[in-house]
Amino acid sequence: MEAARSAKTLIKVAGICGSLREGSFNRALLRAAVQICQAAAAGGEESSLKGMEVEIIDIAPLPMLNTDLEVNGTYPPAVEAFRQKIRDADAFLFASPEYNYSVTAPLKNAIDWASRPPNLFAGKTAAIVSAGGGFGGGRSQYHLRQIGVFVDLYFINKPEFFLKPFERPPKFDNDGNLTDEVAKGLLKSVLVSLRALTLRLHGER
Repeated sequence: MEAARSAKTLIKVAGICGSLREGSFNRALLRAAVQICQAAAAGGEESSLKGMEVEIIDIAPLPMLNTDLEVNGTYPPAVEAFRQKIRDADAFLFASPEYNYSVTAPLKNAIDWASRPPNLFAGKTAAIVSAGGGFGGGRSQYHLRQIGVFVDLYFINKPEFFLKPFERPPKFDNDGNLTDEVAKGLLKSVLVSLRALTLRLHGER
């Protein structure tokens, strides 16, 4: 995979949403990130996002963490499939809503499964975006960064992305698509920063 990345400057980003709702604003942020990268790829010109792909990974099928489900070093099929996606990824984009001042249970559960031996997050890069609440999900991001320290993730520091979706003017249309141009620009900047950090981590420019 290292050789393929060097040849194509390909960065595979796993998008992980902490909300299980299909209509989640945070899931919509990940869809917008997918579209931004696809638009960069379709443009054909040199781009600060060229070669970057975002795939949204579904965490809904994961059972709650229970080490009794680990048998002879193997995991349940849903967990094995999820862990393979994490193994294949070069970087991560977390869309983290805020519940009770922290990350959601489904997101923490997914991280815990992926970090079971061998820890599949170790040495990889990550960024966080959030939508919701009075603080735009900021407190969940701080907790997620603390979790990232232990699982050896390298988070970008800037720009930070906190979106308050209920403020005027509307940030999303009736179909849940991100329409706010300022937010789109900031989301693109997050992706650019994530790409740059990932390349630096692998000794590339």
